Amino acid sequence: ETGTTFTENAMIKARAAFEATGLPSLADDSGIVVDALGGEPGVRSARYGGEGLTDAERCEALLKAMKKVPAGERTARFMCVMVLFPAPHDPLKAFVTEGILEGEIAFAPSGENGFGYDPVFFVPGKGKTVAMMSGGEKNRISHRYRALVEMKGLLSGWRGDE
Repeated sequence: ETGTTFTENAMIKARAAFEATGLPSLADDSGIVVDALGGEPGVRSARYGGEGLTDAERCEALLKAMKKVPAGERTARFMCVMVLFPAPHDPLKAFVTEGILEGEIAFAPSGENGFGYDPVFFVPGKGKTVAMMSGGEKNRISHRYRALVEMKGLLSGWRGDE
């Protein structure tokens, strides 16, 4: 993951899988984007706070960085960019989709489910963190689900005779 954007990283992964297999390849890159931190952790979400940290330690590093940010200014989003390479109709292009889940950074972790930043990502419309949701509930609203639904729409709209 050497790209500077989610799209670049997803493209790198999809292209590498295609080159290794010769088959159309679907890959994604995702992370959390926090407005008060100028978009961080962003593409460095898995490495935020330093290499080798656990999910809990990364959440702790994020909460520490957000310590002085008041309620109402803690907006964030989970983002996922999905790439299918090559696109069915053009071996030099890719299908690219994006899924977003809007939320806020909580003041403390809450919930036992999920992984990554789920314990500190509060979804106002649900009244709870992602880690407090069941797997099914999370999957119905997640950024990955939204990117995949959009990808399905692109593939459903594509016809081989075009």
